[in-house]
Amino acid sequence: MKKTIFILTGILATAAATAQPKTPEVSWPDYQFTTVKENPITSVKNQYRSGTCWCFSAIGFIESEVIRINGITDEAAYPDFSEMFVVSHSYQDRADKYVRMDGKMQFAAGSEADDVLDVIRDYGLVPQEAMPGMKYGTKLPEQAELDAVSRAYVDAIVQNPNRTLTTSWKAGFKGIMDSYLGECPESFEYNGVSYTPASFRDAMKINPDDYVSLTSYTHHPFYTAFAIEVCDNWRWDRAWNLPIDELMEVIDNALDNGYTLAWGADVSQKGFTRDGLAVLVDLEKLAGEAEGSDQEKWVGKSEPKKADSKKKGHPEEYEPTQELRQIWFDNKTVTDDHGMQIYGIAKDQWGHKFYMVKNSWGKTGKYKGIWYATEAFVKGQTLDVVVHKDALPAAIREKLGL
Repeated sequence: MKKTIFILTGILATAAATAQPKTPEVSWPDYQFTTVKENPITSVKNQYRSGTCWCFSAIGFIESEVIRINGITDEAAYPDFSEMFVVSHSYQDRADKYVRMDGKMQFAAGSEADDVLDVIRDYGLVPQEAMPGMKYGTKLPEQAELDAVSRAYVDAIVQNPNRTLTTSWKAGFKGIMDSYLGECPESFEYNGVSYTPASFRDAMKINPDDYVSLTSYTHHPFYTAFAIEVCDNWRWDRAWNLPIDELMEVIDNALDNGYTLAWGADVSQKGFTRDGLAVLVDLEKLAGEAEGSDQEKWVGKSEPKKADSKKKGHPEEYEPTQELRQIWFDNKTVTDDHGMQIYGIAKDQWGHKFYMVKNSWGKTGKYKGIWYATEAFVKGQTLDVVVHKDALPAAIREKLGL
């Protein structure tokens, strides 16, 4: 009897596996990109095995701002700021809030670009050479152990075993950060000049209050600011809410006038490839007529259609309306997966518009760490952007009262 049951279970498992919908395949054309507008960026970095894309992307954005504000034209003079100075302070601030909230908030590696601005405002900025930020024996960031240890520590503090918190726990947590990332310097020399982190920030002419976060969702009124309801927004920083067409207008106006943007987006969509493309592929149309049918339930979809690159140039994309954006946000199809930096505009050989994006996965993929994202992808998958408020068109800035 048992043997029969095992055989039947195996048959059912095989049938279930066979009945799984087939994942649509995308036939990618050989894109040829022509740059339309490109603003200065620093070199591509590699966050490697760390969840700190939010810091790498926002620091890259700040580096570009220093280049723009100070009129730096020599690439050899481009700044290189320490990501781990920011990470250390962010983790320590987060630990304090986590304990205050009795552990009722996320404590993980993820965060968002506004967090970087908050750290720069409160603690300053340092060059990479003043705090390389890795004291744990590897050449690239590998922070799974750091994350596990720091989480276990704050969870132990939340349990409050003494029934009252000691005066030592914050120093203990700082000791963990110092051991893994190095001590945050109180002073240092840079190009022969002595600085503190605060005076260095001011010397670089970075004022965090000059920057705004922008988003586009209908569950809050437009032209008001709200804290985007994602776990990584642990500081509850607020973003100004714009209609999506106006948000896209801001992005284009910024790029046209020499600004870059820190970009928070979802990269789980099939069209975000590991080879430098971000296309908002219409999966329903690509999958064929069996989508959602009884046929799909039992035997899977028909053989997926492939894009005809000769006729269409690239796969057919969703039209990311305001309503569709809200549906994707509400049903968790679009979340705050990844932070990057938008710095330019390009076109392919068929005239399709792409945004040029600096990633933080090292010089990987066809374009050596650069991604090309379609207008539809940016319009549909953007959670938020951070940009200098002077980059906003005058009419939009007036609507926001900035």
